[in-house]
Amino acid sequence: MRCSLIVIAAALLYFVPLFADDKDHDQNIEIDHLLETIGNSECVFIRNGSRHSADKAEEHLRMKYERGRRYAVSAESFIEKLASKSSITRKIYMMECPGSKAEPSSEWLTHRLEEFRRAQK
Repeated sequence: MRCSLIVIAAALLYFVPLFADDKDHDQNIEIDHLLETIGNSECVFIRNGSRHSADKAEEHLRMKYERGRRYAVSAESFIEKLASKSSITRKIYMMECPGSKAEPSSEWLTHRLEEFRRAQK
């Protein structure tokens, strides 16, 4: 009995990190996709009342992700905790795209994430 428990514990220690790596990999793919989507968009990123180009938006959010990676345990938490508002002023980030009115970046990013996940199926 004791030997069985040791074998089970050893197997768990071996296999659990493999599953965690897959989850981390999927999370990184989704977040990287969101960042690239922002950078490749023709949208204006509005941060603290200032307008920024799409590539500057990607650059800013990549910096926030690199510094705050521990808060982004999923693509959803990346959006909620890092990509939706200023961590200093708490002002909501906005995305203003050609042909549409400005919307909160959290909504814009959530739609892009949903589209990406549908395309992956």
